[in-house]
Amino acid sequence: MATANLSRKSGVIVGDDVHKLFKYAQANKFAIPAINVTSSSTVVASLEAARDKKAPIILQMSQGGAAYFAGKGVANDKQQASVAGAVAGAHYIRSVAACYEIPVILHTDHCAKKLLPWLDGMMDADEAYFKEHGEPLFSSHMIDLSEEEVDFNIQTTAKYLKRAQPMKQEIGITGGEEDGVNNEEVDNNALYTQPEDIYNIHKTLSAISPYFSIAAGFGNVHGVYKPGNVKLHPELLGKHQAYVKEQTGSKDDKPAFLVFHGGSGSSKAEYIEAISHGVVKVNLDTDLQYAYLTGIRDYVLKKKDYIMSQVGNPEGEDKPNKKYFDPRVWVREGEKTMSARVQEGLVDFNTANQL
Repeated sequence: MATANLSRKSGVIVGDDVHKLFKYAQANKFAIPAINVTSSSTVVASLEAARDKKAPIILQMSQGGAAYFAGKGVANDKQQASVAGAVAGAHYIRSVAACYEIPVILHTDHCAKKLLPWLDGMMDADEAYFKEHGEPLFSSHMIDLSEEEVDFNIQTTAKYLKRAQPMKQEIGITGGEEDGVNNEEVDNNALYTQPEDIYNIHKTLSAISPYFSIAAGFGNVHGVYKPGNVKLHPELLGKHQAYVKEQTGSKDDKPAFLVFHGGSGSSKAEYIEAISHGVVKVNLDTDLQYAYLTGIRDYVLKKKDYIMSQVGNPEGEDKPNKKYFDPRVWVREGEKTMSARVQEGLVDFNTANQL
């Protein structure tokens, strides 16, 4: 059972518990889906799915998603909306997560160089929370400096890793675009991280702390693309692990915690092979955005004649329609379809029934 060695069996977990869960995932050949959440509604959909499938889950906010949590009407010229939204979202998740009786990793995603003030603000909140509760507000953060030179990437991440643990870093470039990081026109060779880079990251960061993971590029992209346009090579991850093991003299066949970014649209076989090479986390976003839409879309199309006015529908011109246009009704339909898609991911990644 995945929670057997965890000090906290449900709710948001941090530090050693996150590390133990990742090692358990590698040993039992499953990965934990990381779900981008932007509201209490998407949080609920994700937590319900994990509870019903008896699985751990990672809930993460991107810079744009965090700003949305605060409200689109809030200025964000200094990342104030993104900081406030991330902190608010984190407190909300911490408040409700234990109700679902599953372990939850609370994470932030894709912090590019220009967004580092967002990370600084969140880490200020981490430190304040630590002073009061003995643990950081967030389980982990991710720095995405894949647009920068490798040395800058590693040294900047190392600086932040010294400040707060655990810290998560992505290395390499992922094609497509997310929150302003656009690598669609890069040479395809740049989508494949080299084993020497993975070892260099591992050597530098492991000297500081064991609490880090690496998102190595193996042709993965963000978004869903036409079949044939994306060529994934998850077998490269096995070569990365073997190289790190050889260079470090580790007895562990999977010395690095690896992350699969751009998971939407990939085949189950690609997921399984990546997981076999030590991937412990798979990002899902695009598929879930569409899944959330479908529930609301289908409801609106089905109930069209009941939501065109507050009063009057096919059952009578004086019939009230409140029970049809109440947001709790149609938003819930989006939660149901998103939750179903999260459950599908939990099955695909072998996360289901690990609790």
